[in-house]
Amino acid sequence: MANNIDRAAEITQRNLETALANRVRIAEPAANDECIDCGYEIPAARRQAAPWATTCIECQGIRERQARRFRE
Repeated sequence: MANNIDRAAEITQRNLETALANRVRIAEPAANDECIDCGYEIPAARRQAAPWATTCIECQGIRERQARRFRE
């Protein structure tokens, strides 16, 4: 029984560490000012509001619409 509890604790700890590492990565500013989808410059207002953004507003909208259609 103790082995199962130990394994569960290890898995929980690994999941927590992964989630925290991903959260830190999301909070970091994007490396460049160009949209990764279309290549155009991400507007300054978007970069200021969402420094981690890697897409422009238009491309992000397309991604969200596609994701919504996929979920339906």
